[in-house]
Amino acid sequence: MAKVYTSSLIPAPVARVWEYVSDFNGLPNWFPGVTDSRIEPGKAVGQAGCVRNFGLEGGPRMREQLLAISDANHSFSYKMLEGPLPVSSYQATVRLLPVTDGDHTFAEITSEFICPDQAQESGLAGLLSQTYQGAFDRLKQHFGKS
Repeated sequence: MAKVYTSSLIPAPVARVWEYVSDFNGLPNWFPGVTDSRIEPGKAVGQAGCVRNFGLEGGPRMREQLLAISDANHSFSYKMLEGPLPVSSYQATVRLLPVTDGDHTFAEITSEFICPDQAQESGLAGLLSQTYQGAFDRLKQHFGKS
């Protein structure tokens, strides 16, 4: 099983960053390459079990299910149901922690997945790490302006 860990420092208080990223349907606001998102019928946005269906640049779509969300811990976990990546058992967690020195936020994304082609595993892990860093860069840019 491949594991990816990426972290960054966001120049805003944890409550503000959490309000922005905890919207499970708000992925296009801060995640690179995401063109649109909608919550499928059945569960409300932010409710464990809800499924987001989102588009990626170039046309492919992904579906991810929210597994858990905690306002107290500023974290949420989800799994990929369908997508263009050649992986299975993809699961990820986004977690935010307050940094009291300067009222910043420590942000991290961890993910795990199985890649049936071992030759592709490290390339996919690198791609995901780059994508996560791109998301953090967009958050830094967003909060640097406010």
